[in-house]
Amino acid sequence: MKIINAIITSMPRPMPQGMFDPMPEVIATFEDGSSKSLFTFYPDEISFQASEFISLTEQEAHSILQQKVSTYLRS
Repeated sequence: MKIINAIITSMPRPMPQGMFDPMPEVIATFEDGSSKSLFTFYPDEISFQASEFISLTEQEAHSILQQKVSTYLRS
């Protein structure tokens, strides 16, 4: 099933105020109208645009996360 819409929740506030703020989350809406949280991420390490997820499957969206994390860890 393909993603038809995605949102990325708000970023944490700057430190130290944002120390306990939740990490941003990618939430996808699928072709059948269902919505699901795909993952959270550390915005100081990687970033996303909601448009990156349109027409992907959930598995493909997770692959983008893994690629970005791998690239970050190798840098």
